[in-house]
Amino acid sequence: MKSFLKEFKEFISKGNVIDLAVGVIIGGAFQKIVNSLVEDIITPLINMVAHVESVDKLAVKIGSATLAYGKFIEAILSFLIMALVIFLIIKGMNSLSQTAGKMMPGEQKEETESEPTTKECPYCFSTIPYQAVRCPKCTSILKDGIKFEE
Repeated sequence: MKSFLKEFKEFISKGNVIDLAVGVIIGGAFQKIVNSLVEDIITPLINMVAHVESVDKLAVKIGSATLAYGKFIEAILSFLIMALVIFLIIKGMNSLSQTAGKMMPGEQKEETESEPTTKECPYCFSTIPYQAVRCPKCTSILKDGIKFEE
């Protein structure tokens, strides 16, 4: 049981979990803002243009079932606004990371060209360490691929 609690404590104290928790809390608050924008600003404008009392009250009665498509329209608007804002935030973060040269979480670092660690012996064509001056396979004396004359 102690090892489980220790593991759990390590998991909770990791930065990614805390970042995720903060993101969920901010996302919940942001959702309220988007819903208010749709319900209190965009929907009344649509009501005015469409000459209807309320978009969320739009419905069709088919037999005993009522299809409230007005609420569905509001949900679609909320989703599209939320998706647009998230897209703009991510696009802004990506452009900032490119200009700052920093990586975003989840991005893979591009491999940069560095000094080679191996080379090929020009005599036996075996792969040897780049700094080797003698081939361990054929015992030729090398310096940058050139055989030394003794």
